[in-house]
Amino acid sequence: MNIILLGPPGAGKGTQAERLVENHGLVQLSTGDMLRQAKASGTEMGKRVAEVMERGELVTDEIVVGLIEEKLTTSDAKGFIFDGFPRTLAQADALGALLEKTGQRLDAVIELKVDDKILVDRIVGRAEQARAAGQPVRADDNAETLNQRLEAYHAQTAPLIDYYAQKGALNSVDAMGDIDTIAGELSAIVKTATA
Repeated sequence: MNIILLGPPGAGKGTQAERLVENHGLVQLSTGDMLRQAKASGTEMGKRVAEVMERGELVTDEIVVGLIEEKLTTSDAKGFIFDGFPRTLAQADALGALLEKTGQRLDAVIELKVDDKILVDRIVGRAEQARAAGQPVRADDNAETLNQRLEAYHAQTAPLIDYYAQKGALNSVDAMGDIDTIAGELSAIVKTATA
């Protein structure tokens, strides 16, 4: 069982991935986490990642796909949730080729749909509440940074919605509601995909 979670920053992909891990025994493959783990590992791939990150450059698709291939071929997991990958059409093609090469398939792509303005207001409000309560606030939890990240998402990643819709793999969920309701909808999609 392999699924992709698509959605802009702040849509709840991480939260919902955690629920899918708990409820369906899938493994979350977050590219950010994988890159940090690789960098700390000291392996040959880890050294390549560290060099690129230390230069302040973006890690190449080749490296990210290599890390994902490593996970797909060495894990005994019953399935994966791709969170933060693919981000581009080229990465989507690379993932398709990789799944085919490893004898696996993509079972579902789930788009978490949100309203950008409401999302920005919600994130900024949450940051203000945390600040007022004396809790830590993420550096990127502000309107300016979030709007920049949303622009990048719409330019680079949103084209994947049409890409996967044309393949008949896309499911869309309204992610502006209650976390439990959204989790229930995602679970229903996963159960249908595995039936």
